[in-house]
Amino acid sequence: MTDGEWEQRQKTRALEMEACSKALAILSGDDAHDLFTRTFNFVQKTSEGASVRRTEASALLSETARKVESPRLAALAVQVKLDAFTKVKKAIDDMVAALMAEKADEIKHKDFCVDEFNKNQLETERKEREKADLIAKSEDLEMQIDGLKKALDTLATEIKESQIQMKRAGEDREKQNKEFQMVVADQRATVALLAKAKASMEEFYGKQALMQEPAGPPPPAGFDEYKKNEQSGGVMGMMQSIIDDAKSMEAEAIRDEEDAQKAYEELVKETNASVEQKQKDSINKQETKAKCESDLVEAK
Repeated sequence: MTDGEWEQRQKTRALEMEACSKALAILSGDDAHDLFTRTFNFVQKTSEGASVRRTEASALLSETARKVESPRLAALAVQVKLDAFTKVKKAIDDMVAALMAEKADEIKHKDFCVDEFNKNQLETERKEREKADLIAKSEDLEMQIDGLKKALDTLATEIKESQIQMKRAGEDREKQNKEFQMVVADQRATVALLAKAKASMEEFYGKQALMQEPAGPPPPAGFDEYKKNEQSGGVMGMMQSIIDDAKSMEAEAIRDEEDAQKAYEELVKETNASVEQKQKDSINKQETKAKCESDLVEAK
């Protein structure tokens, strides 16, 4: 639009300047100069000749003013027709000078506009590139935020699951410990009971009962020979075997309890360390997510 207006104004100004130049040529021709050099006796004739030339110049200016729709040319045409010869020449000269000044100013303004347009175009291209970069950055940040949300959800689930597993392990450990205490108590009670029974039998039979004959006079006639129970040694041996087994089971139960307690403590230690690490990781991801969300708002 500016280029079109510029071209039209240049064309109009050129026609205006051409019309002024032609009008000035009409008024400044040899015949016009002769009007100033003739004697006073020819003043009336001179006046008539000048009037004719002013009329021609005015007509030329009026026609051009009508073609280019120039109010100032129309005003100058009237002035040429009415004013004195000297004033007319000065008015035309002034108008030509004004047109030249306008032309110079418009050239300067057009150059400024073109330069500003080029600057604006370069700035627009730079901003478009910046916009494209920010859009890409926004998309990348949105992907990061989405990934961080999923990672945080996963960490929260894993932490919760670890805590549940540790709680269950604690309940199982408590149950195992109760069973251990019952086993130990049962084995110890068994040992105590059998030891008491065995001691009672040993008190009667004696440790060497199976290896010696009974002392004292022979039994009276009519009675069979008295013999101690031959199975007594086997029963006491069985008792001792059960006592040994009970003690062995107690020792094994204690070892198992110690191993189970150690495994439980190791599990608690590892689980707590894992939960702590995941909580730190969760905090870091939350901070990163908050930073990404802030950057996303700024980018948008």
